[in-house]
Amino acid sequence: MTQKELNNQRLVKEAEQRVLHHVTRRHFLEEAAMGFGALALGSLLPSCGSSAANTYKPIEIDPARPLLPRAPMFPGKAKSVIYLHMAGAPSQLELFNYRPDLMKLDGQDCPQSLLEGKKFAFIRGVPKMLGPQAVFKQRGQSGMWISDHLPHLATVADDIALMNTVTTDQFNHAPAQLLFHTGAPRLGRPSLGSWVTYGLGTENQNLPGFVVLTSGGSDPDAGKSVWGSGFLPSVYQGVQCRSAGDPVLFLNDPNGMPRDLRKASIDAINAINQEQHELYQDPETIARIAQYEMAFKMQITAPEVMNINDEPDYIKEMYGVEEGKNSFSNNVLLARKLVENGVRFVQLFDWGWDSHGTDTSTALDIGFINKCRKVDKAITALILDLKQRGLFEETLIVWGAEFGRTPMQENREGKPLPFKGRDHHVEAFSMWMAGGGIKGGTTYGETDEIGYSVVNGKVEAFDIQATILQQLGFDHEQFSYEFQGRPFRLTDVSGRVLTDIIA
Repeated sequence: MTQKELNNQRLVKEAEQRVLHHVTRRHFLEEAAMGFGALALGSLLPSCGSSAANTYKPIEIDPARPLLPRAPMFPGKAKSVIYLHMAGAPSQLELFNYRPDLMKLDGQDCPQSLLEGKKFAFIRGVPKMLGPQAVFKQRGQSGMWISDHLPHLATVADDIALMNTVTTDQFNHAPAQLLFHTGAPRLGRPSLGSWVTYGLGTENQNLPGFVVLTSGGSDPDAGKSVWGSGFLPSVYQGVQCRSAGDPVLFLNDPNGMPRDLRKASIDAINAINQEQHELYQDPETIARIAQYEMAFKMQITAPEVMNINDEPDYIKEMYGVEEGKNSFSNNVLLARKLVENGVRFVQLFDWGWDSHGTDTSTALDIGFINKCRKVDKAITALILDLKQRGLFEETLIVWGAEFGRTPMQENREGKPLPFKGRDHHVEAFSMWMAGGGIKGGTTYGETDEIGYSVVNGKVEAFDIQATILQQLGFDHEQFSYEFQGRPFRLTDVSGRVLTDIIA
């Protein structure tokens, strides 16, 4: 046999192996032994045959245009979402959950009842209790308690629904972030933004449906997985952009590369991808084609939409824009521009809220206050700006973090730290929503006298996710995606809609 024949034989075998790689286990069971394998599988999975997911008609998606706008399951009050995540977890006891009784315990040894059987990230031995490091006042007609650390947000208290009783079972940053954004503390699940874009598509075909903006000098601890698409087609993953410089790296054509030549090169690449798809029927190949097309369209649309320098001076002042920086305030203004131009889901991560008290940057009375000043004005401006543009009722704003902070002072190796700080706390912390059909001026749930545990109105990550989907027009129990032989959903087997905070 000649070398050419041997090479051809090798190429045929490699092609056969690639085809087999894309054959699913379910297909194998159907084909093997006259399909008896599939019958056996069906008998082992009776719950899948009667699940709520089977009452929901799968979303019909044009593979060539996967981001076309789609109608939700029922009319939703919100059309888009801006999710503001304070990575590291700000202290609810210095912002929203006013606990005057905690001040009475300031400096005393922590009771054993708060330590026995509990897990903490760093606390060891017996820490000291730590009173609120902020001054609280009741705000607006609703009388919502908000501290002086957020003077601007206090002026729009009647527009937000505050939940002081959010809980989690993850006390480390990365898995806790994954839980809130993907519904699981482990890698591999689609993010909330991916689910939303998969379900609704996007109104602007020249921009991504799901955009991510980061500030604070670092990505969140869980990395890019918190905006990944998991087992959903990769076209639904978040696209990370910047508010300073080019919005996306390598967006502009290289020197000497005219636009028609760039288009011709993309057409050639996609022709090869189309042949690949016809051969193997891998849906990811179609997603790749769509992504190349999106990248080309973004070259025209993105520079204009994502240019905040052209905004009027009064708007820049309103948000506290920092010229030429990739700052939180710049990102918030950019988020408004994106939803105004049809982007479905904008995710902002602001890193640096881990207030342990190890140094000045993490001290509750120094670094934490500085962080509050950097976000307070921009968040308030977002609410007011959306209102004046008639976008507030159709844009759902979510503010929160992965967990909260303890009522006791942080210590390590049984010794207090040099500055005032708090450890990670999972049993009660604060989040809020606004716009998108949310009932403003609402305070939901109640904690005990020191803000340690929930007394009533417990809220879990799945409840937050279920409520977001509800406002967008989806029943979280039926909104699912078939993967590995069963329907998966964002809220797994949990979650309830928080009807008390819905207008």
